[in-house]
Amino acid sequence: MPMSTTPDPIGTLEVALSHAARLLDSSPELAAEQAREILKVVPRQPTAVLLLALARRAVGELDDAISMLKDLAFAEPAFAIAHCELGITLRLAGQGDAALAALRRAVAVEPRLAPAWLALGDLYSSIDDRKNADAAYAQHIKCSVRDPTLLAAGAALYENRLPEAEATLRSHLKQSPRDVAALRMLAEVAGRLRRYRDAEVLLRRCLELAPSFNTARHNLALVLHREGKASEGLAEVDRLLAHEPRHASYRNLKAAILGSIGEYESSLALYKGVLGDFPNQAKVWMSYGHALKTAGQEQEGIAAYRKSIELEPLLGEAYWSLANLKTFRFTQHDVTAIQTALAKPDAELDNHERLHFHFARGKALEDAGDYAASFAAYSEGNRLRRNEIYYDAAENGARLRRSRTLYTPGFLSERAGLGCEAPAPIFIVGLPRSGSTLLEQILASHSQVEGTMELPYITAMARALTWSANEAETAKYPDVLAKLSPERWRSLGEEYLASARIHRRRGTPFFIDKMPNNFAHLGLIHLALPNAKIIDARRHPLACCFSGFKQHFAEGQNFSYSLTDIGQYYRDYVEFMAHFDSVLPGRVHRVFYESLVQDTESEVRRLLDHCGLAFESSCLRFYENSRAVRTASSEQVRRPIFLDGVGQWRNFEEWLEPIKRALGPVLEQYPGVPEDFA
Repeated sequence: MPMSTTPDPIGTLEVALSHAARLLDSSPELAAEQAREILKVVPRQPTAVLLLALARRAVGELDDAISMLKDLAFAEPAFAIAHCELGITLRLAGQGDAALAALRRAVAVEPRLAPAWLALGDLYSSIDDRKNADAAYAQHIKCSVRDPTLLAAGAALYENRLPEAEATLRSHLKQSPRDVAALRMLAEVAGRLRRYRDAEVLLRRCLELAPSFNTARHNLALVLHREGKASEGLAEVDRLLAHEPRHASYRNLKAAILGSIGEYESSLALYKGVLGDFPNQAKVWMSYGHALKTAGQEQEGIAAYRKSIELEPLLGEAYWSLANLKTFRFTQHDVTAIQTALAKPDAELDNHERLHFHFARGKALEDAGDYAASFAAYSEGNRLRRNEIYYDAAENGARLRRSRTLYTPGFLSERAGLGCEAPAPIFIVGLPRSGSTLLEQILASHSQVEGTMELPYITAMARALTWSANEAETAKYPDVLAKLSPERWRSLGEEYLASARIHRRRGTPFFIDKMPNNFAHLGLIHLALPNAKIIDARRHPLACCFSGFKQHFAEGQNFSYSLTDIGQYYRDYVEFMAHFDSVLPGRVHRVFYESLVQDTESEVRRLLDHCGLAFESSCLRFYENSRAVRTASSEQVRRPIFLDGVGQWRNFEEWLEPIKRALGPVLEQYPGVPEDFA
């Protein structure tokens, strides 16, 4: 039988579709023309309609693309890629909630559609829904990766089996050191373990091998933000936004970075933009509330928190955010809603939200004068939080003892004068909830002083020094400081000032770093910045410790979730500061909170005198200062000093025996210091 010379219509169609698809990246106009020709011959052909829509999207005609994709998805409900591309296009058009719905439909139709899972992960990440984001990214790995080793590592990462994930990935990378997917996953492990420097190195290697790997670049920007490297983080996120200016995750991250360096107007504008795309996402409203609160817009912040609760009634963190305003009072309706949420089974309310509800309930009950029930609520919130974090009081005590051993008069005198001589920094150290924010607000009301925030740079410097030590020497901090060259001490001070520069906007001679935990690094501060001023904010042990116990900190302060731990931490702090008073008399100026509220003017004059500043009456009217304040005391320091808070802990004294035992003689001799501490 002779062969037919008639063209195969199916083969011809497939060739034409394939040709149009190849043209999409290089010439979307030609791809659109090819798709239209196909549709003349085969009207409503699904793949041709999809290609035409994608071509319209590529040239910026988003409305046309969305209209075509909506029609296609409606006509072909089982065409998963149509739902996926509709979701991606809706996201580009700023319709975030609709994008989520379309992408959810895509993976419901085809659970192994890797691009849809990746897009879902990005969208969930942009609205701070880490649980769903992690699940979506895990599914993306499962659907897109064929290597069984990476599949196993991805599963371990999703289930938070971090040691197993790390071991698997390191073994794989020995065989395939250029595998950028594995490098990014290992960086994710390092990030979750707060080994941000390791994560940064891995992600930079990813981008060296694959400069267009935007997921890795986004991860790098986030890691840099967490390291306190705001300038570098902004540079990376701006590179991403140059390609996708409406990408919600990128805008959300940029808003957070800008907020961290005091650019609140720009930060708030970005959050507003994200909310335009995601008007029904509770966690975005909550982030917006945080930014408003910090910028001093209390009522607007409350409204944002209320909106997040309206959208997600079981968002315990939003209730705690309201309680954390300190000056806020819950209504009876709020209290009933909190109790209703806490009655939910674990399947409906996870522990992270539950602990926030307990902290919020503790505040509501304390305001109502029901101290027994309030203490029980605070205790349960702390118990749940303590189970989430790692803290070893013995390790902390050992580290401070090593510091006391190292910082002898001889050690300090041998290195005197080696550091950077700039007098600009004023460090306020101590414990959280000790009155440090009040001191900062007073000093920041002086014409020569700028308040910044709790800067991470001294802690980051200490970590970097430990990491850079020769591993064979197994040197621990602060022992590594003994090996620093004379030149290194000066460069450390200069590095600190360079890092802090991005926070300084007013051009004043002095600025404040209010990171309380810096007390553990006084030796490093003194030697690297010998002319910096150091202020120790100290408050009655039971007042300070119990105030910390009532506080759920966003991060860090892991010692504060146990009465015994926080009491021991306070005792270790007093002993360490007594050592410095002994070896460097007068180097640290101490302000007792109780004295400050009883005789404010005298204490303020002493404080200014120590800092070499002339008295200015504006420091007594600190509550008129409209500067942004990021700490839990942000609303309290915008009001005049009041005495009511001095003895609030006495309402709970009968339950504070564990703190008293841990404090020992520190409590008995306050404000004095046990003689054997020096």
